[in-house]
Amino acid sequence: MKILITGVGGVTPRSFAQALRKYSRYAYYELIGTDSNKYAIGLYMPELFNKTYLVPKVTDPDYWKIIDSIIKNEKIDLAVINPELEVVEWSRRALEYQFPLKVLLPHFELASRLVDKAILSEALEPYGLVPRSFTLDKEALKESNKLKLEYPFWIRSALGSSGLGAMKINSFNELQNWINVNPKVEKFLASEFLPGRNLGCKMLYHNGELLRSAIAERVYYIMAKVAPSGITGNTCFGRLVNSPEAFKVASKAMDIMFEKTRTPKHGFFTVDLKEASDGSPMVTEVNVRFVAFTQCYAAGGANLPEDMIRVVSGDPSFKREFTLYKFDPDLIFLRDVDEQPIIMKESQLLTVQR
Repeated sequence: MKILITGVGGVTPRSFAQALRKYSRYAYYELIGTDSNKYAIGLYMPELFNKTYLVPKVTDPDYWKIIDSIIKNEKIDLAVINPELEVVEWSRRALEYQFPLKVLLPHFELASRLVDKAILSEALEPYGLVPRSFTLDKEALKESNKLKLEYPFWIRSALGSSGLGAMKINSFNELQNWINVNPKVEKFLASEFLPGRNLGCKMLYHNGELLRSAIAERVYYIMAKVAPSGITGNTCFGRLVNSPEAFKVASKAMDIMFEKTRTPKHGFFTVDLKEASDGSPMVTEVNVRFVAFTQCYAAGGANLPEDMIRVVSGDPSFKREFTLYKFDPDLIFLRDVDEQPIIMKESQLLTVQR
């Protein structure tokens, strides 16, 4: 099976590929990678990708001409689109173009709204599924009388991922300083600060059905010291958890967004949630893609990339009954730059001998 994986300079597409290489037994995979950055490490990993291509950015006029030629010349069977901007553009094209391969894409109307966290927050607020939030451009944020939340509150860019512009704000002066060090962020989303666990709920939908879900907790982040918020978007220590409460909230949020956009339940999504002081999960964002520790899920028994490949390729032996993956108790993962993840029991972590 020839699979095209885009954005292989990013951790997430490589993690997806690792999940197939290490933990999938469904098929023999020939993986073809693409990226628009000639320095992308994934372009130079023959042990992971059979062949790679340097391609234009998805916003470049030549992007589709070159992608189409790769699909044709390599006889690609299935495509996995990971960078969110590419997901949106592939979904846009799918409105009027029939791809000559299999690919799981959300509808463009849904994808284009989910990538804007302000739109998501506004849509879910009446249902009590998101923290109290408001959006303001940087000029409005310079006026204290326009702030609608008490300190401390959480702020981040209304667009983008990986913790862009994220910071816990404790005072108006701190807010002004943070705006000044993020000159490229034009619109911020300010939210009630939630002190509980940071959870990610994976959701695999296909042709109107929710088929698979799995949940993990992000605890600490790689290179956290370089970000004032401590959040870089790349987890170094996390837990594979069983949280029916988080799943229930994530599932309800997705049902609402499907209904509001009048789009089919189709695609792969990561619903991020943060727990309030009483432990109730609240939705903070929805990514239209997998996440960087995808292979950790697979190592723990939830091989979502394989699930996606099997259902999209039409595997008749794939069981479509919904599965919320359950992990062994105490299961954690450790990750770092240039190292393979480690899956272990949290009770095995070293303690200082005194």
